[in-house]
Amino acid sequence: MAGSKTILFVEDDRPISEMYARLLIKAGFEVDFAYDGLEALAKSATKSYDLILLDIMMPGKSGIEVLHELRKNPGFNATRIIILTNLAQDKTSQEAIRSQADGYLVKADIIPSQLMAVVKEILS
Repeated sequence: MAGSKTILFVEDDRPISEMYARLLIKAGFEVDFAYDGLEALAKSATKSYDLILLDIMMPGKSGIEVLHELRKNPGFNATRIIILTNLAQDKTSQEAIRSQADGYLVKADIIPSQLMAVVKEILS
């Protein structure tokens, strides 16, 4: 199912990145990392990704800024983006983010197998 699907995991917490990467790689995905918003934009400018898992609170540029910049570029209309955050958002902010993202998950509310199920569903 995963085949040659490529994921950019954007997360400044390296242990979280490594934990999820092991699961994604084991499931057959190719996984690249970015540890801040600027690195995410640089990597996405040079390589095409099927999915971007994007944290909100990061150095450089926030995940929200990255999301907005990517969605301004028509070349990213087909790229699926899931927001992963522990940041509490009010309903208005959540809806604004969801209008540009393909998913919005609160890290504290999910377990790794749930994230994997969402990733597989979005990429199927």
